[in-house]
Amino acid sequence: MTTGESSGSVVRRILLGSQLRRLREGRGITREAAGYSIRASESKISRMELGRVSFKARDVEDLLTLYGVTDEAERGSLLGLAREANVAGWWHSYSDVLPGWFQTYVGLEGAASLIRVYEVQFVHGLLQTEAYAHAVVTRGMDKGASKADIERRVALRLERQKILVSERAPDFHVVLDEAALRRPYGDRAVMRGQLEHLIEVSERPNVTLQVMPFSFGGHAGEAGAFAMLSFPESDLSDVVYLEQMTSALYVDKREEVTQYEKAMERLQADSPNPAATRDLLRGLLQLS
Repeated sequence: MTTGESSGSVVRRILLGSQLRRLREGRGITREAAGYSIRASESKISRMELGRVSFKARDVEDLLTLYGVTDEAERGSLLGLAREANVAGWWHSYSDVLPGWFQTYVGLEGAASLIRVYEVQFVHGLLQTEAYAHAVVTRGMDKGASKADIERRVALRLERQKILVSERAPDFHVVLDEAALRRPYGDRAVMRGQLEHLIEVSERPNVTLQVMPFSFGGHAGEAGAFAMLSFPESDLSDVVYLEQMTSALYVDKREEVTQYEKAMERLQADSPNPAATRDLLRGLLQLS
């Protein structure tokens, strides 16, 4: 199984969920009534329609019958989508160290055709060196965390980075606040290695790296870090990912996504361009 196929299962789950929601609403059927028809709760239907859970073929068949879908070709297409949506992603082998709320993000990240992020606390995970990632993970985990758990989390982060050099690599636009580059993780050698890596990776054709300098003052990223994911599937809307300490928020309402889109556009317009950013990184490297 390729990374693209396993990541695509998350997208298929969301697509199937949205189609089931449209069918239900088109028939004027409540989530409660739909849940009753498959011996489940209203909240289970809600999770299915959001693509947050796997699908049982029997449940999908019963819902399609309830929604009046009798055409065999349409039923077959949706049931095929359900089977594909249940393919386990590569990241499931890291479930022992991967929070459930982050698994959805990893799948969406791997399926995206465009990833736009603003990061303020540290260098974004897709751009971290192994040594820097080790320092970040170690700092973020409980003091009693085992060495094995730390190594597993670092391995997961490095595995995620493969999407940037894969056959279907997304366009990756990242704005790093200067604070992320000046806050030390690890020793001087680790930070120097990280700065050198950023200069190198910024030359890749699918990577656009910019740094928002302290000298600019207040800027459009005042609300904090966020990630925006866009997908090649026309049925799938853009998603904004907001990570919290013990959970995450996925925003897909068009009017809310638009606000983040405007903020990202401002950040990109107000930050030095990629060439000037490399000069800024070289300057920081000389100081380190």
